[in-house]
Amino acid sequence: MKTPLRVVILRSNALDPDPRVEKIAASLGGAGYAVTALGWDMQGRSTDGNTPPNQQGGQVRWLRLPLRAVFGRGLYNLGHELRWQVTLFNWLRRQRQAFDWLHACDFDTLLPALLCRWLWRKAVIYDIFDFYADMLRRTPLPIKALVRAAELQAIGQADAVILADDCRTTQIAGSRPKRLAVIYNALDDRRVGSPAGRPAHSRLHLAYVGNLQVERGLMHLLAVLRRCPQWTLALAGFGSDEALLRQEAASLPNVTWYGRVPYEQALQLEAAADVLLATYDPAIPNHRFSSPNKVFEAMLLGKPILAARGTNVDSIVERANCGLVVAYGDEAALEVALLRLQDDPSLRQQLGANARRAFESNYNWPNMQTRLVALYRELENTLRPSP
Repeated sequence: MKTPLRVVILRSNALDPDPRVEKIAASLGGAGYAVTALGWDMQGRSTDGNTPPNQQGGQVRWLRLPLRAVFGRGLYNLGHELRWQVTLFNWLRRQRQAFDWLHACDFDTLLPALLCRWLWRKAVIYDIFDFYADMLRRTPLPIKALVRAAELQAIGQADAVILADDCRTTQIAGSRPKRLAVIYNALDDRRVGSPAGRPAHSRLHLAYVGNLQVERGLMHLLAVLRRCPQWTLALAGFGSDEALLRQEAASLPNVTWYGRVPYEQALQLEAAADVLLATYDPAIPNHRFSSPNKVFEAMLLGKPILAARGTNVDSIVERANCGLVVAYGDEAALEVALLRLQDDPSLRQQLGANARRAFESNYNWPNMQTRLVALYRELENTLRPSP
């Protein structure tokens, strides 16, 4: 019987949750690979730095390296990043006989993975969730330029590259990937369970669950909700602006704060909403190439979504006719769009039906899983695991 290839997925968060990693890990495990997912526990929940918390979930082993860090502070993060790179490489070095391939998610796991490729012939699949230089919010432009050049060069060293959207080929222009696949953040069809409760008095109930950053249009949304108490919002997630947004939300009786929630609860909060939101700032380069989980969650749930123009989400929404598009930061336009959705339930129903149709025909995980496994099989035909 053929011994399954052993794959370690590398991710610089605690995988708690990380929907894309969870789908990739389950798909590879179901295809016969021996999968380990290794994350970074920035809260240091384990006191043993050499023995990460170990958890078996289905066909996947989940490990987390406890290394305390606080992010969102620009250059002050550099020390944390360097410690993470060293810690990750040391773990890979000690475990090098226990894996064959590395699936590196984003640039902050790629360099240790490439070292393993150069030193011990470990194959590397580079999965670009977000182009790293364009994620740096508070980093001087010269340093961003250096990071960009390094990532473009490193892309050509990986055995294969995965993008989360076709439009991101423009973002990595100048690189030379050996193999390239596009795998959207689409979802598998699932039972969501009972939707979370919604306020009885609400004329229009909204939900946002995700990264809590002001560049997601959340302060503008809260400003609109302050003027329109007949609308309500379920707000959940975590991120660098969590404290600011929580403070602002606390002053609004029509906003319910949930903080970090499990993914299944996130879907239940969204299932209870009339409208979901993905109003990202197009001035952020990564937002102009975004295809976030939220748009695919809206499709799964059959919910209309509000998107900001110029963020790639708008093109997905307009192609599928599954939501409305507004200019980022235009609170008056946002209010008008929400009022339109409040006053026209049949429009909400039609946009939601279009969203579900787009999910069933194209934007679903089984389609993406086929692409992922096909890429791995192609690599198997050309590469061999290290002895």
